[in-house]
Amino acid sequence: MLRFCLGFLTTCLLVGCATHEDVKRSDITGLTQQITALGPDVDPAEASRVATIAHSYPLELKTAYGVTDLPLIHNAKVNQGLRHRGLCWHWADDLETRLKQEGLKTLQLHRAIANADNLRIQHSSVIVSAQGETIKEGVVLDPWRFGGYLFWSPTLDDERYVWVSRRTVFEERRARD
Repeated sequence: MLRFCLGFLTTCLLVGCATHEDVKRSDITGLTQQITALGPDVDPAEASRVATIAHSYPLELKTAYGVTDLPLIHNAKVNQGLRHRGLCWHWADDLETRLKQEGLKTLQLHRAIANADNLRIQHSSVIVSAQGETIKEGVVLDPWRFGGYLFWSPTLDDERYVWVSRRTVFEERRARD
């Protein structure tokens, strides 16, 4: 109970520091609860930090990337050289880099790819799990899907994508080449 209370207080403090008004406390609280439920050893304060950053940091990236359109339209702008960043793997790289700065002890970050067999529509994202678990036991943190507004879901409940470890995808590609 003490760990939950500390996590809740941390969430409240971090939400107060969020720089974007579109991050709602209920969004962060829901994700914090989902991440905390990943395992009995997950630190609620760590889960709260991840949830807060996963919601607020992509909104900073949205501004930095100059996102004003739907994700696929923004992708076209990046591919035409009209925008410098904003493809799904940019979002995943930047979110993963930011979350790694937290020095997570009870949580583990994974990179995953969906539709890896189709280079034109493959999709990359970050998945968070309890330490030592796989992406299947994790939660997808996808800031690209809604152009900076975080989509999150337990990995196996994501109805749009079937996620595979990026490492597995790269190993399979190397084996084919």
